[in-house]
Amino acid sequence: MPDLTIRTAGAADAAALAELAADTFPLACPPSTTAEAIAAFIAANFTVERVGEYLADPARTLLLAEEDDGHLVGYSMLIAGDPADADAAAAVTARPAIELSKFYTRALAHGSGVVAGPLMAATLDAATATGAIAAWLGVNEENARAIRFYEKHGFAKAGRKRFRLGDRLEQDWVLARALP
Repeated sequence: MPDLTIRTAGAADAAALAELAADTFPLACPPSTTAEAIAAFIAANFTVERVGEYLADPARTLLLAEEDDGHLVGYSMLIAGDPADADAAAAVTARPAIELSKFYTRALAHGSGVVAGPLMAATLDAATATGAIAAWLGVNEENARAIRFYEKHGFAKAGRKRFRLGDRLEQDWVLARALP
């Protein structure tokens, strides 16, 4: 794999980031998720316009993992502020907290450690720089690979929450960790 750079995303990255998000989101979906539900979620959340809104939101920090040829291979999104979800808010008691809302890498990078490890380190550094004392995330209970990865990086199960995907309410673990 070529050299990797982790950098903060900017407005000019909206189209490439929307493509990356649309490519990687299905990789984390439970096997029961329909193609229609995935397509609807992508259409609602990962258009160039919507990604542009994320990039313009001062409460959000988006990091990109980029190969030396400019190809994006991963991204993360942090959202500052107390958890909006009541179940997550009950599970994550340390404040101020920051949500690791998105953390995705392309399939070709899975298991290599070349992309996800450096991206997570940079994401945790960015989270710490906000002044938050804890980071949290929601991960589908069936996504064992992701759960192992997050636990390897200091996250632990703190509770549960639900996530609507199509017409189903998925069960997520809320994972949390202290920040230095």
